[in-house]
Amino acid sequence: MKGIKLGLIALAIVGMTGIANAGGVGYIDYLKVIDNYDYAKQVTKEVDAKGLEMQQYLVDKEKEYKSLDTPLKKQTFEERVSQEFKSKESAYMALKEKREQEVYNKIKEAAKAVMVEQKLDAVMDARGVFVGGIDITPSVISKLKTMK
Repeated sequence: MKGIKLGLIALAIVGMTGIANAGGVGYIDYLKVIDNYDYAKQVTKEVDAKGLEMQQYLVDKEKEYKSLDTPLKKQTFEERVSQEFKSKESAYMALKEKREQEVYNKIKEAAKAVMVEQKLDAVMDARGVFVGGIDITPSVISKLKTMK
């Protein structure tokens, strides 16, 4: 009987210790972080510039198309431009995905560092938190500004 009581007391102490050490859940407003992160702004400008280049390419090719005089020349031109545009579009999408992933990874790295510093159990996106949690958005933004 003493063994059972002693076991229950030990279990209660371990349970309370776990609760006392639990840091809770932090959350970040991802869009706010992006808006305040210079590297993310730089990446957005780079990707947007590539998108504008593609639009300008189409405008230029449309002008060229209008200057063609025979249906055969127009058809050949359309096929060539279509292939070129698909290639440019693939490169654009690859660049966009790569850069967005870089930004995400840097934000995730900063969020992990803040999570460890503040002894949190997890970090979520603010849109996933209905009630409670700790807003660590300012800390993540600050951490990103100091990271290289």
